[in-house]
Amino acid sequence: MTRASPNLQGGASGPTQPLAGSLRQVSHRYGKIQALNDVSVEFPADCLTGLIGPDGVGKSTLLALLAGARRVQQGEVHALGANLASAQQRTAVGPRIAYMPQGLGKNLYPTLTVWENLDSFARLFGQRRAEREARMHELLQATGLAPFPHRPAGKLSGGMKQKLGLCCALIHDPDLLILDEPTTGVDPLARRQFWELIDHIRSQRPGMGVVVATAYLDEAATFDRLVAMDGGQVLATGKPQELQERTGTDTLDDAFIALLPESRRAGHRQLTIPPREESQDSTPVIEAQNLTMRFGDFTAVDNVSFRIARGEIFGFLGSNGCGKTTTMKMLTGLLPASEGRAWLLGHEVDPRDLDTRRRVGYMSQSFSLYVELTVRQNLSMHAKLFQLPADEVDARVAEMAERFELVDILDQLPSALPLGVTQRLSLAVAMIHKPEILILDEPTSGVDPIARDALWQSLIDLSRRDGVTIFLSTHFMSEARRCDRMSLMHAGRVLVSDTPEAIAAPYDGDLEAAFVDYLLVASGEGEEAASKREAGREEAEPSPQELSFHEGNGEGGSELGEESQNPSARRVRTAESATSATAAPASTTVTAPPSTDAPRRFFDLGRLLGVASRESMELRRDPIRAAFAFFGSLVLLLVLGYGISMDVEDLPFAVLDYDQTTLSRQYAHDIAGSRYFTERPPLLDADDRDRRMRSGELSLAIEIPPGFARDVARGRPVSIGAWIDGAMPSRAETAEAYVEGIHAHWLQQQARLLGPNVNAAQPFTLETRFRYNPNVESLIAMVPAVIGLVLLFIPTMLATLSIVREKELGSIVNLYVTPVSRLEFLLGKQLPYVVLAMINVLLLTAVGVFVLGVPFTGSLSAYLLGALAYAVAATGLGLLISTFMSSQIAAIFLTTVLTMTLAVQYSGMIDPIASLEGFAAFMGQINPASHFITISRGAFVKALDFNDLGPSLLALAAAGPVLLVLGVLLLRKQAR
Repeated sequence: MTRASPNLQGGASGPTQPLAGSLRQVSHRYGKIQALNDVSVEFPADCLTGLIGPDGVGKSTLLALLAGARRVQQGEVHALGANLASAQQRTAVGPRIAYMPQGLGKNLYPTLTVWENLDSFARLFGQRRAEREARMHELLQATGLAPFPHRPAGKLSGGMKQKLGLCCALIHDPDLLILDEPTTGVDPLARRQFWELIDHIRSQRPGMGVVVATAYLDEAATFDRLVAMDGGQVLATGKPQELQERTGTDTLDDAFIALLPESRRAGHRQLTIPPREESQDSTPVIEAQNLTMRFGDFTAVDNVSFRIARGEIFGFLGSNGCGKTTTMKMLTGLLPASEGRAWLLGHEVDPRDLDTRRRVGYMSQSFSLYVELTVRQNLSMHAKLFQLPADEVDARVAEMAERFELVDILDQLPSALPLGVTQRLSLAVAMIHKPEILILDEPTSGVDPIARDALWQSLIDLSRRDGVTIFLSTHFMSEARRCDRMSLMHAGRVLVSDTPEAIAAPYDGDLEAAFVDYLLVASGEGEEAASKREAGREEAEPSPQELSFHEGNGEGGSELGEESQNPSARRVRTAESATSATAAPASTTVTAPPSTDAPRRFFDLGRLLGVASRESMELRRDPIRAAFAFFGSLVLLLVLGYGISMDVEDLPFAVLDYDQTTLSRQYAHDIAGSRYFTERPPLLDADDRDRRMRSGELSLAIEIPPGFARDVARGRPVSIGAWIDGAMPSRAETAEAYVEGIHAHWLQQQARLLGPNVNAAQPFTLETRFRYNPNVESLIAMVPAVIGLVLLFIPTMLATLSIVREKELGSIVNLYVTPVSRLEFLLGKQLPYVVLAMINVLLLTAVGVFVLGVPFTGSLSAYLLGALAYAVAATGLGLLISTFMSSQIAAIFLTTVLTMTLAVQYSGMIDPIASLEGFAAFMGQINPASHFITISRGAFVKALDFNDLGPSLLALAAAGPVLLVLGVLLLRKQAR
């Protein structure tokens, strides 16, 4: 394959222009997958450089390397003059780089509000309160998020999430801004405003380099410079116009396709859409009448109606959060409508109507397949779920894999695939059972042009050839034009339904202008735009007084800016104009915070407390974790405190009396009178004894032989048979001791009654006294130990999940690209759970003393100090586990097994540590649980104080720092 030189060829920068970043002969692998292959490319400063290319060609890997979020495997990566392979240089330059990962709000914390997310990021960069609050106010004003500081990030629309993510990235005023597909899944109006905001920020920050990966080539056409990639290599670089001139094409889409290797272009043809043949059958395949969906006081869908004919491709467009997805879920029966009715294939929508549902294919907006199954297994399983004949499943899977270019990844897990590939997989699954209706929620979001055309060719073939009815939502205007009919939706209402040509006709065929204008009119802000269009006043750019950024929809449905009130004002940004974007009003000017070039402190308490504060807020807003932390501790204490008992009382027994005399019945009566045994109906014979003991009905069987009374009266030796259930050895040994004691007592009584002719079995009396727990109650022994078990299990689990959860959600990237150190991060994560553990200590101790009646006789201060050290050790163990776990399910399993083993087997909870040998003895000596149980039992039962508990306190005090240091050493500050 011929590769163009990575140097600019007539681009916006010359050879001597400063570089924001560069890669030299960089290669990167993920196992067997080659993500980058000998890539060399430069990114000039004061330039907006775009990465374009299919999904899975290495764009995200390249950006993560440039941001320092991923470890350099081979080659050289430089950013702002620093070698990112050097930890020291990476740490020094990190605060000057901002990175937005791929995915809507991927770097945000969903339960935190807009303000709290920004505050958390500002703390990670060490900004003090006054400084960060001023910066946050300015950013919120500039992005139009100022009216929504208290809205949780998880409840923002797509455009608002991306704006908030940008604010978080810009909180420290970087010199290099790296954005990985920041507008994927965002509606056109929000995309337009996003780039207006970037232009405005660049006008305030001369020299700032911006590197962007994008799936929208209409966006890329407005960038200063492009880097086209495929197969982990650079195809070409230059201005968009240069790439078009070089390939002799009229559009950037065609230019990119022309740059691809012949093998990649083979089979690609210009997409053509034949007209749909009108069916004589006028019965609609999909129909909705006055569909309404309310969530409490919020109306997500308001009185929506439409009719879709067989074989029609019907497009659903609208601002983020306007109700498109909710409408689709009502049509599929996933959500019951609050009002209105809907029909599919002539049948009213009913989630119990499986026959109709099998004729419908649905693809959700978010990935909803099984990440534990491979691509092949997902396809095969869904084919079987839809009851395809067994002999057709493999052929259908192969057909879908070929159609959607999944052949080479059939044995990979979906979690390892790029966004666009997972979209293709989701669409293949939706089509696996040959449905008559396809309901697709943004099926091509994040998919490259060739794959997008291939998907659309499949949809057109299904519609025109097979008569499949397709109902889809999209944010691509080019896709909307391919629909037979379409609806524009805003704030839960359908604004217009017609053919794309009819909707765009009043706007000179500009469908995007029509989209913007309809939204503005619907929000009450479009009158001026409409009057301008009627007067024929078209403006290429707004004046400085017109440009501002604000949120037009209080419900988060769309982001509307005043500049967009002129829908015909198409943004044509060239290399010369992009760096001189229109200035914003003075009220929204974003000023730079104090310079980040100051020496970075090795340890910053502010950063640590920022992590701790964010973790505390997330914990408080997660009712499941909070309930588990408090109520779980109480339940475990009550269940285990009562459930784990060594007391042997009320054992069921029965007597097989072959003698049937007064003396034999007296012997049985003496046993029944003990509190340790409860008598059951007498045994009939040996077979009855064996049967009842096998069933578990009896724990003890007494066999009295014939002539028992006669032999006792004559002073002859007698034998009493005692059959004991030995399934539980410790319980059997205790029962044996009870029987021997009762028998010895009975013999002593007989010796006194029968006189000196009877040889007493015991010539002396032995009385046993217990210094601690004189009544030998299991509850008193077990409750202090169970407190140790609970304090190891729950805090360890919560601390483990706190980091593993961030790995799964993707927010762990904030550790990679912010100045927070591994020690600050782990201590900040640990602090809330240590406080939570101490609250649990007080709660569990109070329940043990006042509810369960266990006396507390020792030093309370020594006990609490030991509990504090134990909480630090337990949470430190959880953080250590989290450093090498990436799945919450696997982390829960490992933590449960490990903590239960430590707390029960090697802690002295049941068997004393002194009785253990070899490895078990070593584990008992280094186990924090064994030392705390010693402290807990000593403080509760033995009245011990600091002098007695000193060795255990010292051992616990050492365990916490050791585990924390191990966690710091194992926690990665970069992804691999």
